Amino acid sequence: GYLGKFHARIYAAMPQVQLVGVVDADAATAARIAKEYGCQAFARAEDLLGKVDAVSIVVPTIHHLEVARPFLEGGVHMLMEKPLAATYEDARTIVEIAERNKVIFQVGHLERYNAGFMSLAESVKEPRFIEAHRLGTFVERATDVDVVTDLMIHDIDIVMSLVNSPIREISAIGVPVLTEHADIANARIEFENGAVANVTASRVSNKKQRRIRVFGRHSYHALDFGDSQVEVAHAVPSPGGGRPEITTERLAIEPQPPLDAELADFIDCVRHKRAPLVGGRTGLEALRVALLVKEKILSCQT
Repeated sequence: GYLGKFHARIYAAMPQVQLVGVVDADAATAARIAKEYGCQAFARAEDLLGKVDAVSIVVPTIHHLEVARPFLEGGVHMLMEKPLAATYEDARTIVEIAERNKVIFQVGHLERYNAGFMSLAESVKEPRFIEAHRLGTFVERATDVDVVTDLMIHDIDIVMSLVNSPIREISAIGVPVLTEHADIANARIEFENGAVANVTASRVSNKKQRRIRVFGRHSYHALDFGDSQVEVAHAVPSPGGGRPEITTERLAIEPQPPLDAELADFIDCVRHKRAPLVGGRTGLEALRVALLVKEKILSCQT
C-alpha cells in the first residue's frame, strides 16, 4: 500500500534492525520494494510468522483484525496504523488479544511525533479552548473510510491528550461530497472540566492545512504541523499596573520526520519492553470518540 513502502525504507535504514520481509497483495509491488530494501517478498502475511520479532500492519482498515490476529497470538510486537479497525468491536478485540499475549502494541497516531506538537504539549497548561483544522485534497486510497476516521481522528487523539478530561457532550455535522461517506466534517467536543474543542477536517479542499490553536488562561499556542513551528503568546502583568501586556515568541524547534521518530520509538519500546506513547487503549478511545462523531453526523443526515 501507500504507507507500507515508507515503513520498509525506514526499518531498512535502522541500525541493529533487520528488515526480514514485506507483504503486499500485489506480488509485483512486494518484489519491487523487497529488491529496493534488500529483503524478501512474501505473498501472505502469515508467511512471516516465526521469522520476525515485530511487524508494522499497514493495510486497509477493514483487514486489520484479520491480518493482525495471527501475529498477536504468536507474540509478535506490532505497530498498527490508525484507525484500529472499522468497528469498535473489532478494535476492542485487537487490543484484548494484544493485552492477553503481552505484546508491545502501538497505534500509528503519527502527529504525536511531530516535533512541534511534542513541544506544544510540554508547554500548554490547562487548555480551555482548542481549534484544529486538518484540510487536504482528495486522495483515492482513503475511500473505504470517512473523513472522521481518516483525518479527524488525528486531532481527536491530540485534543484528548491535551485536555485529559472525560467528554461531556459531542455535536457534529458532516457532508459527503465525492464519496458516499462524509468528506468534510466539523465536531464540537465539550469536556467535563469545561474545556471545549472545535475540530474541522476536510479531504476535498484545494489546499492542505494542518493547524491547531490552543487557548489557555493568559496564554495562546498555535502550531502549524507542516513546518512544526509553534507561536506562543502570553499575557504578562504590566509593571505599572493596568492591563497586562501581550508578549509573543516562536519556539526554536528542530523539525524531524514524524514517521522516522514514530518507528524509532516503536523499536525502542520493543527493545526495552516499555509502554508506547500511543498504546492500544489510547487508540481504542480515539476510535470510540470518532465513531460517536460519525453517529452525530449520521443523525443529522436522517
